[in-house]
Amino acid sequence: MLFAINILNFYDRGVLGALNEPVRKEFGLSDTQIGAITTAFTLLYAVIGVPIGRIADKWNRKKLLAGGVSLWSLLTGLTAFANSYGFLMFARLGVGVGEAVCAPVGTSWLGDLFPAGRRARALALFMLGVPIGMSLSNLLSGPVAQAYGWRAAMIVAALPALLLVPALLSLHEPVRGASEAKAPGPLKSAWSIIRIPTLWWIIASGAVLNFMMYAFSTFLASFLMRVHGFSIGSTGVSAGCVYLIGGVLGGLAGGRIGDYVIRKRRDGRMVAAAAAALAAAPFAYFGILQPPGAALLALPLLGCAYACFNMYYGLVYSSIHDIVSPALRGTTMAFYFMVMYLGGASFGSLITGNLSDRMARRAAAAAGSSAITEAAKAIGLQQAMFIIPVLAIALALVLYAGSRTIEGDMRKA
Repeated sequence: MLFAINILNFYDRGVLGALNEPVRKEFGLSDTQIGAITTAFTLLYAVIGVPIGRIADKWNRKKLLAGGVSLWSLLTGLTAFANSYGFLMFARLGVGVGEAVCAPVGTSWLGDLFPAGRRARALALFMLGVPIGMSLSNLLSGPVAQAYGWRAAMIVAALPALLLVPALLSLHEPVRGASEAKAPGPLKSAWSIIRIPTLWWIIASGAVLNFMMYAFSTFLASFLMRVHGFSIGSTGVSAGCVYLIGGVLGGLAGGRIGDYVIRKRRDGRMVAAAAAALAAAPFAYFGILQPPGAALLALPLLGCAYACFNMYYGLVYSSIHDIVSPALRGTTMAFYFMVMYLGGASFGSLITGNLSDRMARRAAAAAGSSAITEAAKAIGLQQAMFIIPVLAIALALVLYAGSRTIEGDMRKA
Protein backbone atom coordinates (compact mmCIF):
# COMPACT_ATOMS: atom_id res chain seq x y z
CA MET A 1 0.00 0.00 0.00
CA LEU A 2 2.82 2.40 0.84
CA PHE A 3 4.44 1.46 -2.49
CA ALA A 4 1.21 2.30 -4.38
CA ILE A 5 0.92 5.63 -2.58
CA ASN A 6 4.51 6.51 -3.47
CA ILE A 7 3.78 5.68 -7.11
CA LEU A 8 0.93 8.19 -7.02
CA ASN A 9 3.21 10.65 -5.22
CA PHE A 10 5.67 10.71 -8.12
CA TYR A 11 3.01 10.32 -10.80
CA ASP A 12 1.41 13.56 -9.64
CA ARG A 13 4.79 15.21 -9.08
CA GLY A 14 5.96 14.37 -12.61
CA VAL A 15 2.77 15.03 -14.54
CA LEU A 16 3.51 18.70 -15.22
CA GLY A 17 6.99 17.84 -16.53
CA ALA A 18 5.39 15.37 -18.96
CA LEU A 19 3.10 18.15 -20.20
CA ASN A 20 5.66 20.97 -20.29
CA GLU A 21 5.55 21.65 -24.00
CA PRO A 22 1.77 22.21 -24.44
CA VAL A 23 1.67 24.19 -21.17
CA ARG A 24 4.69 26.28 -22.20
CA LYS A 25 3.17 27.13 -25.56
CA GLU A 26 -0.30 27.92 -24.18
CA PHE A 27 1.00 30.35 -21.55
CA GLY A 28 4.06 31.58 -23.50
CA LEU A 29 6.55 30.49 -20.84
CA SER A 30 10.36 30.36 -20.92
CA ASP A 31 12.37 27.39 -19.70
CA THR A 32 13.37 29.49 -16.70
CA GLN A 33 9.70 29.94 -15.75
CA ILE A 34 9.06 26.22 -16.23
CA GLY A 35 12.03 25.41 -14.00
CA ALA A 36 10.94 27.96 -11.39
CA ILE A 37 7.68 26.08 -10.78
CA THR A 38 9.60 22.95 -9.76
CA THR A 39 12.07 24.98 -7.70
CA ALA A 40 9.28 26.72 -5.77
CA PHE A 41 7.61 23.32 -5.26
CA THR A 42 10.74 21.76 -3.77
CA LEU A 43 11.62 24.75 -1.58
CA LEU A 44 8.18 24.68 0.06
CA TYR A 45 8.36 20.86 0.23
CA ALA A 46 11.66 21.17 2.09
CA VAL A 47 10.53 23.70 4.65
CA ILE A 48 7.14 22.16 5.44
CA GLY A 49 8.64 18.67 5.68
CA VAL A 50 10.45 19.21 9.00
CA PRO A 51 7.37 19.90 11.15
CA ILE A 52 5.60 17.09 9.30
CA GLY A 53 8.49 14.75 10.11
CA ARG A 54 8.23 15.61 13.81
CA ILE A 55 4.49 14.98 13.69
CA ALA A 56 5.15 11.63 11.97
CA ASP A 57 7.36 10.56 14.91
CA LYS A 58 4.70 11.41 17.47
CA TRP A 59 1.23 11.13 15.88
CA ASN A 60 -0.85 8.62 13.92
CA ARG A 61 1.07 8.10 10.65
CA LYS A 62 -1.88 6.56 8.84
CA LYS A 63 -4.15 9.58 9.28
CA LEU A 64 -1.32 11.99 8.48
CA LEU A 65 -0.52 10.21 5.22
CA ALA A 66 -4.19 9.99 4.23
CA GLY A 67 -4.47 13.76 4.65
CA GLY A 68 -1.37 14.34 2.53
CA VAL A 69 -2.61 12.11 -0.32
CA SER A 70 -5.99 13.85 -0.30
CA LEU A 71 -4.42 17.32 -0.44
CA TRP A 72 -1.91 16.70 -3.22
CA SER A 73 -4.46 14.88 -5.38
CA LEU A 74 -7.01 17.67 -4.98
CA LEU A 75 -4.46 20.30 -6.05
CA THR A 76 -3.30 18.15 -8.98
CA GLY A 77 -6.90 18.03 -10.21
CA LEU A 78 -7.33 21.80 -9.72
CA THR A 79 -4.32 22.40 -11.99
CA ALA A 80 -6.62 21.48 -14.87
CA PHE A 81 -8.46 24.77 -14.30
CA ALA A 82 -5.36 26.98 -14.41
CA ASN A 83 -5.80 30.14 -16.48
CA SER A 84 -2.48 31.84 -15.66
CA TYR A 85 1.10 31.17 -14.66
CA GLY A 86 0.27 32.30 -11.12
CA PHE A 87 -2.47 29.68 -10.79
CA LEU A 88 -0.09 26.99 -12.05
CA MET A 89 2.41 28.03 -9.39
CA PHE A 90 -0.23 28.08 -6.62
CA ALA A 91 -1.51 24.61 -7.51
CA ARG A 92 1.96 23.08 -7.61
CA LEU A 93 2.82 24.61 -4.22
CA GLY A 94 -0.29 22.94 -2.79
CA VAL A 95 0.84 19.62 -4.25
CA GLY A 96 4.21 20.16 -2.54
CA VAL A 97 2.60 20.59 0.88
CA GLY A 98 0.66 17.33 0.53
CA GLU A 99 3.59 15.35 -0.86
CA ALA A 100 5.90 16.47 1.96
CA VAL A 101 4.06 13.90 4.12
CA CYS A 102 4.87 10.83 2.03
CA ALA A 103 8.62 10.23 2.48
CA PRO A 104 8.92 10.82 6.26
CA VAL A 105 5.82 8.75 7.03
CA GLY A 106 6.50 5.99 4.49
CA THR A 107 10.15 5.41 5.36
CA SER A 108 9.49 5.57 9.12
CA TRP A 109 6.65 3.05 8.76
CA LEU A 110 8.78 0.67 6.69
CA GLY A 111 11.59 0.87 9.25
CA ASP A 112 9.17 -0.63 11.79
CA LEU A 113 8.08 -3.42 9.44
CA PHE A 114 11.49 -4.75 8.32
CA PRO A 115 14.69 -5.57 10.27
CA ALA A 116 18.00 -3.99 9.28
CA GLY A 117 19.14 -6.97 7.16
CA ARG A 118 16.07 -6.74 4.89
CA ARG A 119 15.52 -3.00 4.98
CA ALA A 120 17.42 -2.00 1.82
CA ARG A 121 15.14 -4.14 -0.34
CA ALA A 122 12.01 -2.85 1.39
CA LEU A 123 13.05 0.78 0.99
CA ALA A 124 14.18 0.12 -2.59
CA LEU A 125 10.73 -1.29 -3.37
CA PHE A 126 9.08 1.74 -1.78
CA MET A 127 11.32 4.07 -3.79
CA LEU A 128 10.48 2.25 -7.02
CA GLY A 129 7.53 4.61 -6.75
CA VAL A 130 9.90 7.23 -8.24
CA PRO A 131 10.55 5.59 -11.64
CA ILE A 132 7.17 3.85 -11.87
CA GLY A 133 5.29 7.02 -10.93
CA MET A 134 7.37 9.08 -13.36
CA SER A 135 6.84 6.50 -16.09
CA LEU A 136 3.06 6.52 -15.57
CA SER A 137 2.97 10.32 -15.64
CA ASN A 138 4.51 10.10 -19.12
CA LEU A 139 2.94 6.89 -20.44
CA LEU A 140 -0.58 8.00 -19.51
CA SER A 141 -0.40 11.79 -19.67
CA GLY A 142 1.23 12.04 -23.10
CA PRO A 143 -1.41 10.03 -25.01
CA VAL A 144 -4.29 11.52 -22.95
CA ALA A 145 -3.00 15.04 -23.65
CA GLN A 146 -2.66 14.29 -27.35
CA ALA A 147 -6.24 12.98 -27.51
CA TYR A 148 -8.06 15.26 -25.04
CA GLY A 149 -5.67 18.07 -24.04
CA TRP A 150 -3.28 18.54 -21.13
CA ARG A 151 -6.04 19.57 -18.71
CA ALA A 152 -7.74 16.19 -19.02
CA ALA A 153 -4.41 14.52 -18.23
CA MET A 154 -4.23 16.47 -14.96
CA ILE A 155 -7.67 15.25 -13.88
CA VAL A 156 -6.74 11.64 -14.69
CA ALA A 157 -3.65 12.00 -12.46
CA ALA A 158 -5.82 12.99 -9.48
CA LEU A 159 -8.31 10.11 -9.62
CA PRO A 160 -6.35 7.20 -8.02
CA ALA A 161 -6.58 8.88 -4.60
CA LEU A 162 -10.28 8.00 -4.51
CA LEU A 163 -9.25 4.33 -4.12
CA LEU A 164 -5.98 4.67 -2.22
CA VAL A 165 -7.13 6.83 0.70
CA PRO A 166 -9.90 4.45 1.91
CA ALA A 167 -7.54 1.47 1.49
CA LEU A 168 -4.81 3.25 3.48
CA LEU A 169 -7.18 3.98 6.36
CA SER A 170 -7.92 0.25 6.69
CA LEU A 171 -4.27 -0.61 7.51
CA HIS A 172 -2.82 -1.41 10.93
CA GLU A 173 0.11 0.83 11.91
CA PRO A 174 3.07 -0.93 13.63
CA VAL A 175 4.59 0.12 16.94
CA ARG A 176 7.70 2.29 16.55
CA GLY A 177 10.86 0.21 16.86
CA ALA A 178 8.95 -3.06 16.33
CA SER A 179 11.54 -4.55 13.94
CA GLU A 180 14.70 -3.75 15.89
CA ALA A 181 16.86 -6.65 17.07
CA LYS A 182 17.66 -4.79 20.30
CA ALA A 183 15.44 -2.67 22.47
CA PRO A 184 15.90 1.02 21.66
CA GLY A 185 18.16 2.97 24.02
CA PRO A 186 17.19 6.20 25.75
CA LEU A 187 15.26 8.58 23.51
CA LYS A 188 17.66 11.15 22.11
CA SER A 189 16.91 14.75 21.31
CA ALA A 190 16.03 15.54 17.71
CA TRP A 191 19.07 17.83 17.73
CA SER A 192 21.34 14.81 18.15
CA ILE A 193 21.06 13.99 14.43
CA ILE A 194 23.10 17.06 13.49
CA ARG A 195 26.12 15.51 15.22
CA ILE A 196 26.22 12.50 12.84
CA PRO A 197 29.01 13.13 10.26
CA THR A 198 27.75 10.56 7.75
CA LEU A 199 24.33 12.20 7.69
CA TRP A 200 25.90 15.42 6.39
CA TRP A 201 27.63 13.53 3.58
CA ILE A 202 24.30 11.85 2.77
CA ILE A 203 22.57 15.24 2.77
CA ALA A 204 25.22 16.61 0.38
CA SER A 205 24.74 13.56 -1.86
CA GLY A 206 20.98 14.11 -1.82
CA ALA A 207 21.46 17.72 -2.92
CA VAL A 208 23.55 16.65 -5.91
CA LEU A 209 21.33 13.69 -6.85
CA ASN A 210 18.08 15.60 -6.68
CA PHE A 211 19.53 18.56 -8.57
CA MET A 212 20.16 16.12 -11.42
CA MET A 213 16.90 14.22 -11.03
CA TYR A 214 14.76 17.37 -11.12
CA ALA A 215 16.65 18.66 -14.14
CA PHE A 216 16.19 15.26 -15.80
CA SER A 217 12.50 14.84 -15.02
CA THR A 218 11.54 18.46 -15.75
CA PHE A 219 13.16 18.58 -19.18
CA LEU A 220 13.37 14.99 -20.52
CA ALA A 221 10.06 15.26 -22.39
CA SER A 222 11.01 18.68 -23.78
CA PHE A 223 14.44 17.30 -24.77
CA LEU A 224 12.88 14.45 -26.76
CA MET A 225 10.36 16.73 -28.47
CA ARG A 226 12.78 19.52 -29.35
CA VAL A 227 15.98 17.62 -30.14
CA HIS A 228 14.60 14.38 -31.56
CA GLY A 229 11.29 15.65 -32.98
CA PHE A 230 8.89 13.40 -31.02
CA SER A 231 5.17 14.17 -30.71
CA ILE A 232 3.74 14.53 -27.21
CA GLY A 233 2.20 11.05 -27.48
CA SER A 234 5.41 9.31 -28.58
CA THR A 235 7.37 11.35 -26.04
CA GLY A 236 5.13 10.03 -23.28
CA VAL A 237 5.74 6.45 -24.30
CA SER A 238 9.50 6.89 -24.81
CA ALA A 239 10.14 8.84 -21.61
CA GLY A 240 7.88 6.41 -19.75
CA CYS A 241 10.03 3.49 -20.91
CA VAL A 242 13.21 5.27 -19.75
CA TYR A 243 11.71 5.74 -16.29
CA LEU A 244 10.06 2.34 -16.07
CA ILE A 245 12.78 0.04 -17.41
CA GLY A 246 15.81 1.97 -16.21
CA GLY A 247 14.32 2.99 -12.88
CA VAL A 248 12.87 -0.39 -11.92
CA LEU A 249 16.02 -2.32 -12.85
CA GLY A 250 18.22 0.17 -11.01
CA GLY A 251 15.96 0.26 -7.95
CA LEU A 252 15.76 -3.52 -7.66
CA ALA A 253 19.51 -3.87 -8.16
CA GLY A 254 20.19 -1.25 -5.49
CA GLY A 255 18.02 -3.05 -2.94
CA ARG A 256 19.56 -6.47 -3.55
CA ILE A 257 23.11 -5.15 -3.60
CA GLY A 258 22.44 -3.15 -0.43
CA ASP A 259 21.29 -6.16 1.57
CA TYR A 260 24.18 -8.27 0.23
CA VAL A 261 27.09 -5.88 0.79
CA ILE A 262 26.04 -4.91 4.33
CA ARG A 263 26.84 -8.52 5.34
CA LYS A 264 30.33 -8.18 3.85
CA ARG A 265 31.36 -4.70 4.98
CA ARG A 266 29.60 -2.03 7.02
CA ASP A 267 30.41 0.75 4.53
CA GLY A 268 29.33 -1.42 1.58
CA ARG A 269 26.08 0.39 0.83
CA MET A 270 27.73 3.78 0.52
CA VAL A 271 30.62 2.42 -1.57
CA ALA A 272 28.15 0.70 -3.92
CA ALA A 273 26.14 3.92 -4.26
CA ALA A 274 29.33 5.82 -5.18
CA ALA A 275 30.20 3.23 -7.85
CA ALA A 276 26.71 3.46 -9.34
CA ALA A 277 26.91 7.27 -9.53
CA LEU A 278 30.28 7.10 -11.25
CA ALA A 279 28.92 4.60 -13.80
CA ALA A 280 26.01 6.95 -14.57
CA ALA A 281 28.26 9.77 -15.83
CA PRO A 282 29.31 8.29 -19.23
CA PHE A 283 25.82 6.94 -19.90
CA ALA A 284 24.29 10.39 -19.32
CA TYR A 285 26.99 12.18 -21.32
CA PHE A 286 26.69 10.05 -24.45
CA GLY A 287 22.89 9.89 -24.18
CA ILE A 288 22.60 13.68 -24.22
CA LEU A 289 25.30 14.02 -26.89
CA GLN A 290 23.44 12.06 -29.58
CA PRO A 291 22.42 14.23 -32.58
CA PRO A 292 18.84 14.65 -33.87
CA GLY A 293 17.58 11.39 -35.32
CA ALA A 294 19.69 9.18 -33.05
CA ALA A 295 17.00 8.62 -30.45
CA LEU A 296 17.32 4.83 -30.72
CA LEU A 297 20.79 5.17 -29.21
CA ALA A 298 20.04 8.11 -26.90
CA LEU A 299 17.11 6.47 -25.11
CA PRO A 300 18.91 3.28 -23.93
CA LEU A 301 21.88 5.35 -22.75
CA LEU A 302 19.64 7.70 -20.78
CA GLY A 303 17.79 4.68 -19.39
CA CYS A 304 21.09 3.21 -18.14
CA ALA A 305 22.02 6.53 -16.50
CA TYR A 306 18.62 6.69 -14.83
CA ALA A 307 19.03 3.09 -13.60
CA CYS A 308 22.32 3.98 -11.93
CA PHE A 309 20.78 7.04 -10.29
CA ASN A 310 17.90 4.96 -8.90
CA MET A 311 20.27 2.55 -7.16
CA TYR A 312 20.85 5.44 -4.73
CA TYR A 313 17.56 5.07 -2.86
CA GLY A 314 17.81 1.51 -1.57
CA LEU A 315 21.50 1.93 -0.77
CA VAL A 316 21.51 5.36 0.86
CA TYR A 317 18.08 5.48 2.53
CA SER A 318 18.83 2.20 4.31
CA SER A 319 22.15 3.75 5.41
CA ILE A 320 20.19 6.55 7.09
CA HIS A 321 18.27 3.92 9.09
CA ASP A 322 21.60 2.36 10.08
CA ILE A 323 22.80 5.55 11.82
CA VAL A 324 19.66 6.88 13.60
CA SER A 325 17.26 5.45 16.19
CA PRO A 326 13.71 4.34 15.21
CA ALA A 327 12.11 7.21 17.16
CA LEU A 328 13.93 9.79 15.03
CA ARG A 329 13.58 8.34 11.54
CA GLY A 330 10.69 10.52 10.41
CA THR A 331 12.45 13.61 11.74
CA THR A 332 15.76 12.60 10.17
CA MET A 333 14.21 12.04 6.73
CA ALA A 334 12.44 15.39 6.91
CA PHE A 335 15.68 17.10 8.02
CA TYR A 336 17.51 15.37 5.15
CA PHE A 337 14.99 16.64 2.61
CA MET A 338 14.95 20.17 4.03
CA VAL A 339 18.70 20.74 4.14
CA MET A 340 19.51 19.08 0.83
CA TYR A 341 16.72 20.92 -1.01
CA LEU A 342 17.62 24.27 0.53
CA GLY A 343 21.28 23.44 -0.08
CA GLY A 344 20.92 23.28 -3.85
CA ALA A 345 18.71 20.38 -4.93
CA SER A 346 15.70 22.68 -5.43
CA PHE A 347 17.51 24.67 -8.08
CA GLY A 348 18.17 21.84 -10.55
CA SER A 349 15.22 22.65 -12.77
CA LEU A 350 15.58 26.44 -12.43
CA ILE A 351 19.32 26.56 -13.18
CA THR A 352 19.01 24.06 -16.02
CA GLY A 353 16.11 26.05 -17.48
CA ASN A 354 18.05 29.29 -17.18
CA LEU A 355 21.09 27.70 -18.82
CA SER A 356 18.84 26.45 -21.60
CA ASP A 357 17.49 29.96 -22.23
CA ARG A 358 21.00 31.44 -22.24
CA MET A 359 22.35 28.80 -24.60
CA ALA A 360 19.32 29.25 -26.86
CA ARG A 361 19.94 32.99 -27.12
CA ARG A 362 23.58 32.31 -27.97
CA ALA A 363 22.59 29.73 -30.60
CA ALA A 364 20.12 32.16 -32.16
CA ALA A 365 22.74 34.91 -32.25
CA ALA A 366 25.28 32.54 -33.85
CA ALA A 367 22.71 31.75 -36.55
CA GLY A 368 22.17 35.47 -37.20
CA SER A 369 18.61 35.47 -35.86
CA SER A 370 17.21 38.20 -33.62
CA ALA A 371 14.42 35.86 -32.46
CA ILE A 372 14.94 32.69 -30.44
CA THR A 373 13.64 29.97 -32.75
CA GLU A 374 12.51 26.48 -31.76
CA ALA A 375 15.73 25.17 -33.33
CA ALA A 376 17.76 27.44 -31.05
CA LYS A 377 15.74 26.28 -28.05
CA ALA A 378 16.57 22.67 -28.93
CA ILE A 379 20.30 23.46 -29.05
CA GLY A 380 20.10 25.40 -25.80
CA LEU A 381 18.35 22.63 -23.90
CA GLN A 382 20.71 19.94 -25.16
CA GLN A 383 23.75 21.96 -24.08
CA ALA A 384 22.25 22.78 -20.67
CA MET A 385 21.61 19.11 -19.88
CA PHE A 386 25.34 18.33 -19.94
CA ILE A 387 25.30 19.55 -16.34
CA ILE A 388 23.93 16.09 -15.41
CA PRO A 389 27.02 13.92 -16.19
CA VAL A 390 29.32 16.49 -14.56
CA LEU A 391 27.34 16.33 -11.33
CA ALA A 392 27.20 12.51 -11.46
CA ILE A 393 30.97 12.49 -10.90
CA ALA A 394 30.56 14.93 -7.99
CA LEU A 395 27.89 12.63 -6.50
CA ALA A 396 30.27 9.66 -6.61
CA LEU A 397 32.94 11.61 -4.72
CA VAL A 398 30.51 12.75 -2.01
CA LEU A 399 29.13 9.24 -1.46
CA TYR A 400 32.63 7.82 -1.22
CA ALA A 401 33.47 10.43 1.43
CA GLY A 402 30.39 9.31 3.38
CA SER A 403 31.56 5.71 3.25
CA ARG A 404 34.66 6.74 5.21
CA THR A 405 32.66 7.82 8.28
CA ILE A 406 29.66 5.48 8.36
CA GLU A 407 31.25 2.63 10.31
CA GLY A 408 31.90 4.87 13.32
CA ASP A 409 28.40 6.33 13.16
CA MET A 410 26.86 2.86 13.00
CA ARG A 411 28.72 1.85 16.17
CA LYS A 412 27.47 4.98 17.95
CA ALA A 413 23.90 4.32 16.84
